[in-house]
Amino acid sequence: MNRRTSFFLGAGLFLALGLLGIYLLSRLSPYQTTLEHGPAPEVAANPYLAAEHFLRSRGLSVQRADGLEVLPALPSQGQTLLLLGARKHMTPRQVERVLEWAAKGGHLLFVAERVWDKDAGKSGDLLLDRLQIQQYLTEDLDDEDAEDAEDAEDGESDADSAQAPTEQDSASEAASEADTASTGQQADAEASNPTDEQSTDKDRYPELTKLYLENENAPAYIGFDTDFHLYDAKNQAQAWANSSDSTHMLQLNHGDGLITVLSDNWIWQNRDIGNYDNAWLLWYLTQDSAVTLLYRAERDDLASLLLRNFPEALVALALLIALALWAVGLRQGPLQAPASRARRQLQEHLRGSADFLRRCSGQHSLLHALQRDILRQARRHHPGFERLDVATQWQTLGRLTRLPTSAISQAMRPLPPQRLSSADFTRQVAHLQTLRNAL
Repeated sequence: MNRRTSFFLGAGLFLALGLLGIYLLSRLSPYQTTLEHGPAPEVAANPYLAAEHFLRSRGLSVQRADGLEVLPALPSQGQTLLLLGARKHMTPRQVERVLEWAAKGGHLLFVAERVWDKDAGKSGDLLLDRLQIQQYLTEDLDDEDAEDAEDAEDGESDADSAQAPTEQDSASEAASEADTASTGQQADAEASNPTDEQSTDKDRYPELTKLYLENENAPAYIGFDTDFHLYDAKNQAQAWANSSDSTHMLQLNHGDGLITVLSDNWIWQNRDIGNYDNAWLLWYLTQDSAVTLLYRAERDDLASLLLRNFPEALVALALLIALALWAVGLRQGPLQAPASRARRQLQEHLRGSADFLRRCSGQHSLLHALQRDILRQARRHHPGFERLDVATQWQTLGRLTRLPTSAISQAMRPLPPQRLSSADFTRQVAHLQTLRNAL
């Protein structure tokens, strides 16, 4: 292929690539998209970060605390303490300290955590029980209302079946009831319907909690959870906020201070504080005071903190301990095989048997066995040996073995009752074996 042909091929390839690029560019169209990365780490770690920024924007001094340790250094006058964290491990002593702080002029705001238990006569929430405030589920209230209605119907049917009063008495009672009902209806209308606008709003937003203020025509609307209801058992509350079926905020005086109880605090978390008048309620309850947000009313133990913050480190530590125990439990070196039976000698068996007999039966049994064996062999060599006296037997053994009488008496004399030393025992065995071998 010459240079001219190579040039035309290169030019054609370049032209084809250019046309392909123009076509691809004509098919491309720019567009914009938004990638949601979720909340920032600060927002994810603090569900009330928006509430803090909102209060600071209103000119309030806001600080954050992690436990009740801050309470002794916290002034009561001009201070609002918001208990927004869990209080399930709160002690009675801590409850008394918090209430004493509020009684000195502080404003304590907390959230009801437990539902009232009729059988136990308490809820388990120490602050609620101490203030004699009860929290119920709204559905339980509906069931109780239905039961009361049934009881009322049964009572009316029983009253109808009773003897009718005289005509004059019936007329007078009817007139009296009509007068009372008219007066009650007028009072209820004035209490429950301050203005026509409020009545209309109540019908329009039954799921929202309404807070009526003096000299205001329209209420504030707050998005409390309508599944819960607060009940003031001792009628201590000075102010409250209700939805159509339940009460969600109670405010009562406590000493020189003020206590506010809420059915839930989700209205002030980052995702809900911008809804309805939730943020306004937070400002209204904390206005003209310094604010302390307490996220935790009790401290976790060390195990809980480690498990929550360092789970991977705990797993690694557990594996390390398991490996260390496994390494310690391993044998050092190869397993030694049992000795072969063929290598053992008769002498080893005899030594082992003698050692066993010595430990089990004692020295005297072994020595007596040797003496009996000597007497048995002497009877075989000298008939009637057993009928001879001891001195004659020793003389006979001397003639048979050609050993001196002293050696025979040393071997055949009675054994002492005490245990022999190792040297004496070995010497006595040697004398007996010498005598037996000589027969």
